[in-house]
Amino acid sequence: MVVLIVASNPALSVIWARYLERQGHEVVLLHSQAAAVAYMRDNDVDVIILDLMLEDGAAIAVADYASYRHPSSAVVFVTNSTFFSDGSIFNHIPNAAAFVEEQTPPGDLAAIVEYHGRVC
Repeated sequence: MVVLIVASNPALSVIWARYLERQGHEVVLLHSQAAAVAYMRDNDVDVIILDLMLEDGAAIAVADYASYRHPSSAVVFVTNSTFFSDGSIFNHIPNAAAFVEEQTPPGDLAAIVEYHGRVC
């Protein structure tokens, strides 16, 4: 399974990537909207772990592009904010699969990725 991580926090995203790689997943780690869109233009992804508060670009734009280009790709949003904590993100993003806190343990995040990657 190919997992695309698009996150602003390099230290945390590397932890997620290493954990997922140990689980046998192919992981691509990027830090901006432009890089994510460029990658998805030429490559398939099964699951996208997406930092909702992306510093370089807009997470919603990445999810929107994924919905258009890879409609079966599940998007797992991670955040350190209360924005969308009411679950309304699922009303706006058709391929949103999960919405978790940034401090979710890597094992739990990997289980979410595994579940939604299987469903795709």
